[in-house]
Amino acid sequence: MRAAIFRKGDLVVDQVSDPRPAEGQVIVKTLACGICGSDLHAFHHAGHMADAMKRTGAREVMDPGRDIIFGHEFSAEIVEHGAGTAGTLKVGTRVCSVPMSITLQGEQANIQSVGYSNEVPGGFAEYMALNEMLLLEIPNGLSSEHAALTEPMAVGWHAVEKAHMTPEDVSLVIGCGPVGLAVIAGLKIKGASPIIAADFSPARRALAKAMGADVVIDPAKVSPYASWQEMALPEGFDPYNIATLLGMGPMPRPGVIFECVGVPGIIQQIAEGAMKGTRVVVVGVCMERDSFEPLFAITRELNLQFVFAYTPEEFALTLHHLAEGKIDVAPLITGRVGLDDVKSSFAALANPEAHAKILVEPWR
Repeated sequence: MRAAIFRKGDLVVDQVSDPRPAEGQVIVKTLACGICGSDLHAFHHAGHMADAMKRTGAREVMDPGRDIIFGHEFSAEIVEHGAGTAGTLKVGTRVCSVPMSITLQGEQANIQSVGYSNEVPGGFAEYMALNEMLLLEIPNGLSSEHAALTEPMAVGWHAVEKAHMTPEDVSLVIGCGPVGLAVIAGLKIKGASPIIAADFSPARRALAKAMGADVVIDPAKVSPYASWQEMALPEGFDPYNIATLLGMGPMPRPGVIFECVGVPGIIQQIAEGAMKGTRVVVVGVCMERDSFEPLFAITRELNLQFVFAYTPEEFALTLHHLAEGKIDVAPLITGRVGLDDVKSSFAALANPEAHAKILVEPWR
């Protein structure tokens, strides 16, 4: 089969062996696969990423010195059932899956991350081997392109679930790349209001509005934290009023800040801008060392919650949200390319004014 392969620090298109299904797996034809920001980071900093994953205690970590086929945001079509499968979903069924490959080694499960493994090809290839038990049929005539974005949208939904939202919360989303946009979509489904979003990019601010943000802010012109506080504070609020100090006066609405940037310094910035009692949900994946001054978080009694990925149940519910029209991902898809244009697409995604999400269609 043809695939776009990360090889010796470059992306090349080449022929590789077709995947063979292990016990309980099916072979699928890749229909569409999104390029994720993690793919971009892996392309530019594969060695650092692999080393960091090892230090987290991950058991199976990619070797940047060997071939890797990226791609974990995908939709596909079943073409063959392997041994030990029930065949519940017939050949030709369009599916999504949590991007994990699970095989057994005796009584131990060998878990590989689809798209970040030397052994398991991801969605930048014509075919993949997936576990039957993880497959979800794409429902309601949902397009394969939109279904491929189940994975990144599930990341946002998981972050919103971890925030334990209440009807009183005033939300602030820092960063409106794909992760921030997924968070906004999740907040909209939860009925959160108001949703405030901040990004330097005009194109991303427009997408934030399209995904459901009530207020979008250019941080170069207005402090997102000041705007957020204005919406949370009751009119005439005075933190030094005796009634307020005694807990008898009008109090601010509780606040939640979602960090969706993933670069050093943002947590400190949030700690300085947060109100007392704010819940901070860190969604952006920072691969570098960072530091912040705990005094800000301590005196404001901030709750700092780090989140990662999603549960299988959240993944399935996100697919349902897409199929029911609760999330419209059409505005996010700004390009479709075949395998030969994957490398140029990695470069194009560096410009937020041009692209949000580019889909790879291996058979294009």
